[in-house]
Amino acid sequence: MASIGERLVARHLRTLRIGPGLRPETLWIGPLGVRMNRRDVLITLPAALALPCWPPLACAAEWPRASAVPGGVARIRLGNSEQPPRVRLSGERVLVLREQAEWVALVGLSLALKPGSKAVIEVRSADGGTRTMPIVIGKKEYAAQHLNVPQGQVDLSPVDLARYDRERSHLAEVLRTFSPEPPVSTEMIQPAPGRRSSSFGMRRFFNGQARNPHTGMDIAAPVGTPVVAAASGKVIDSGEYFFSGNQVVIDHGEGLLTLYAHLSEIGIAPGESVMSGATIAKVGATGRVTGPHLHFSVYLNTVPVDPALFLPA
Repeated sequence: MASIGERLVARHLRTLRIGPGLRPETLWIGPLGVRMNRRDVLITLPAALALPCWPPLACAAEWPRASAVPGGVARIRLGNSEQPPRVRLSGERVLVLREQAEWVALVGLSLALKPGSKAVIEVRSADGGTRTMPIVIGKKEYAAQHLNVPQGQVDLSPVDLARYDRERSHLAEVLRTFSPEPPVSTEMIQPAPGRRSSSFGMRRFFNGQARNPHTGMDIAAPVGTPVVAAASGKVIDSGEYFFSGNQVVIDHGEGLLTLYAHLSEIGIAPGESVMSGATIAKVGATGRVTGPHLHFSVYLNTVPVDPALFLPA
């Protein structure tokens, strides 16, 4: 049987993707999208595996900033054991990673949670023992936007509503993806250049009627601006949606997903593996938008969480 190090090397090599515009012998490698040839990869990977923070044993510095608020990420220490415990919140599996001598759960917290309430995770150890751990939800104020528009722009036609319902059901299944391999890294890079909005969690009111809060970060950029993978992973969904236009979803492992929407072009297909920094699409203005930008979402255990927690400040 292959050793853990050999399996990690094999996994890393399998996920290599030739970068756009590069010669065949040049590959994308590493969370920063550094260009390396195959010989350099084979030489440096064994040495990298010897480092104490080689993924998936992620270093704390690579992890998202903890924020136990609605739409945030809670970091829960689970203690030491030979095998990782299985953690669930509301029935959904939770990402568990090793930090030095103990396991840590990174728990996505729904925007629907109320400050002062408790989200209770269930922790099941390898020997079958089960315990619960409460997470007290802190206070977080998100912006609200009140708009008065013609009613015809608010209510969907029966045809559009039926399409939206189909797409919503499909996307809900996609976002429940929980692949067994942990992320190569939870550190992410901004997927497109441009000004980041602070619109995550914003709730819009059209003619006094509340709509769902905004589940991502908007990055202002012109049409055609390259969009790159925020982290290494595998494409699990792409297509054209009524509200979000051309859209891509990437699985990074154990319930950590990223979503890219309103794209003008998509350059990858479901089933393809990509490295962090590899070009996957171009910014557009498809779907229901008022102008070109990239909508970027991060999901943990099926719920959208603030992408800013995963990006450099």
